[in-house]
Amino acid sequence: MSIEPRDRALRALYEIDLRKLDGPGDELSGKAKRLVEGVLGRLPELDRSLEATANRWRVERMPPVDRAILRLGLYELRHEPATPVAVVLSEAVRLAKTYSTEKSGAFVNGVLGVLAESARDREV
Repeated sequence: MSIEPRDRALRALYEIDLRKLDGPGDELSGKAKRLVEGVLGRLPELDRSLEATANRWRVERMPPVDRAILRLGLYELRHEPATPVAVVLSEAVRLAKTYSTEKSGAFVNGVLGVLAESARDREV
């Protein structure tokens, strides 16, 4: 079974975050590499928005998997306009339920749902 680009990107972002690496390794290519590089290139902007939206949650205090999912989802909402909002939200929730907890799915959906309203000109 092949791993989807978002799953590969999430795994890379998680590892980069936990191991304090500078960037992805050579194993990433295509969409996964583009997503990871995009997130890393806009990390301060993404984190400011996440912190402003996630009430009482500083980004550095979020569970690492959830933090990586939120960064990835917000990056897609803001910088991958060809991907529909519903797809970004659905994929973020899927990643949270697959790699984190059932409650993480609701948390990710809530935070990204609020941010989606301002990230694109159309409604979710």
